[in-house]
Amino acid sequence: MDMRYLILVFLFIAGTKEAKAQRMAPGQKAIEFSAGSFSGELPFRNYYLQLALNTYRDGGRYLWHGLEYGHRYGYYRELAIPVESYLAEAGYSVPILRNASRSVSLNVGLAGVVGYETVNRGKKLLFDGAEISNEDTAAYGIGGRLSLEVYVCDGFVVFIQGRVKQLWGTDQDPLRFSAGAGVRINF
Repeated sequence: MDMRYLILVFLFIAGTKEAKAQRMAPGQKAIEFSAGSFSGELPFRNYYLQLALNTYRDGGRYLWHGLEYGHRYGYYRELAIPVESYLAEAGYSVPILRNASRSVSLNVGLAGVVGYETVNRGKKLLFDGAEISNEDTAAYGIGGRLSLEVYVCDGFVVFIQGRVKQLWGTDQDPLRFSAGAGVRINF
């Protein structure tokens, strides 16, 4: 799906809904679910799923703590070899642009990341006798994200985001770009 189309839909929703309740109050919490695709080929086979808990601070800033499952494929000849990552991240997000009613905001965030990565689910031997030299390993690093967040109604946020992670301790590509969308429910 074209990213410009998603942005237009979110802006349309923001223009048709007027939410006036208090939002992003310090101490308010939210649960967030997001999904997206890593850049590259076959976006529905190269994806991530993330579940996070957010805690708002003053001025629309928030802390997030999330768990992420990532699934990508590496290739050997015509064979697709699964590469899976299980990551935990903790980050801080700040609004860089927003409207007066706080119903639309553009946020930037930075996070620390730690987790585990497995190649071919730990199986070393391939069908033709070749052996995978990559090891299952612990990975750690930093991540950043840019998100356009829209309050659809009080307590319900939809967003699109672009993300980048720099991971160390991995035999795979250490710099990973992704894009996705999600929902957040404030409580």
